[in-house]
Amino acid sequence: QVRLEESGGGLVQAGGSLRLSCATVGALVRRAIMGWYRQAPGKQRDLVATMAPGGNTDYADSVKGRFTLSRDNTENTVYLQMNNLEPEDTAVYYCNANYGTEYNFWGQGTQVTVSS
Repeated sequence: QVRLEESGGGLVQAGGSLRLSCATVGALVRRAIMGWYRQAPGKQRDLVATMAPGGNTDYADSVKGRFTLSRDNTENTVYLQMNNLEPEDTAVYYCNANYGTEYNFWGQGTQVTVSS
């Protein structure tokens, strides 16, 4: 049974930093397209960043230069380092692991709130 557990969210002032963690059980993160998504109240879930199995990353324009997605294969965990946070970054952040069209898994989400 595959389970993704996000952690590290919280309340931070604008300009601050947070590091989100996604611990994955039952599947290997290095075999998946790993992604971080976020969803603000009343809005759709948007892509934040992805990492391919080979390690290449891609970022949404809104977070490029501020957020970094990394992977620890030994711990089977991916991270999202978020620097210079802005109020617009406030959302529930979700970890995603995709192994193919029939094998797509989501975590429960972790709340990130950025105050002015």
